[in-house]
Amino acid sequence: MRVVICGGGVIGACTAYFLRRRGVEVTVVERTEVAAAASGKAGGFLARDWCSGTPLDALARRSFALHAQLPGEIAGDWGYRPMSAYGGFVASDGDARRNAPSALGWLSDGVVITQRIGTAKTTAIVHPRKFTAAVMDAGLALGAELRSGRVTGIARDGYRARGVEVEGSVIAADAVVIAMGPWSLLAAQWMSLPAVYGQRSPSIVYDTAADVPADALFLEYEEDGSAISIEVFPRADGSTHITALSDIAPLPLDPSAVTPDLDAIARLQAMSERLSPLFRPERIIAQQACFRPVTQDGLPLIGKVPHSEGLYVATGHNVWGILNAPATGEALAELIADGATRDVDLAPFDPARLSPLDPALLS
Repeated sequence: MRVVICGGGVIGACTAYFLRRRGVEVTVVERTEVAAAASGKAGGFLARDWCSGTPLDALARRSFALHAQLPGEIAGDWGYRPMSAYGGFVASDGDARRNAPSALGWLSDGVVITQRIGTAKTTAIVHPRKFTAAVMDAGLALGAELRSGRVTGIARDGYRARGVEVEGSVIAADAVVIAMGPWSLLAAQWMSLPAVYGQRSPSIVYDTAADVPADALFLEYEEDGSAISIEVFPRADGSTHITALSDIAPLPLDPSAVTPDLDAIARLQAMSERLSPLFRPERIIAQQACFRPVTQDGLPLIGKVPHSEGLYVATGHNVWGILNAPATGEALAELIADGATRDVDLAPFDPARLSPLDPALLS
């Protein structure tokens, strides 16, 4: 059996790895580079039970367990480590707590910690680019192939997919997986797929060395009378990823053309400097943005593409793409190779649950 995966992000990498573990022939087609978009610029935060009570719960729990297992199975160091997580807020200038020392010594006065929301048993982190690259390398070491190129269509025999068109040539396949993040929207030109939207998330990465402990933060920050959520993710490699101010913006056709809004970056930098004296301008490693794939109902699309044979999709994971990638890849590999999944029921993520996008809207 031959499978072509369109997209070299974390979902494509995990799907390739688990397919190769089952002996399936795999080719990954990527137009830019591995982890070029959100898979390389996300926070990398993992949570075992933050999706409890939602259709994502089983997927998240299975994936959290796989994240803990994979360092023992795959070569490389992508900074997997358990961590604590805290919630709180930044006291405004008129608040009596503005000058009170923070409960976490590395934070500035007035950063009020109200609760611990994750422990080393329930929350963890990876460096997303390094994780994606290591999983892709593991798939390649098992015999997968990575090809550079832009997917331009699906080769068919009636309703059945027979391969992928890549800039004028065809890569033959018995099954095709669309895993192009928000750019999966383009595949609605070639198959019956619901809309996938891109939500832009700016972030700043600081070099904080060993100065910041393994404390993820989820804080409310008041700016001009409005509450803004800001998230802080210290990583094992000494970098700290800070993000806030997500917005809706036009999705560039080329992932390499994604750039942050300069005003959003300036605001985020000012917020970061308020949080801790460790977040100084000279410590900035990257000012960046990525587009997270989002669906109409907030749940991912994972499974068979309607009205086709041999076509599959895995996208729309929103903020939980890095967390849920291993279980998504595992389940999709089971579905393609065996016709059914073992640990995770993919029914809540069936693409057929949503109306397909009118391809004319993309022309």
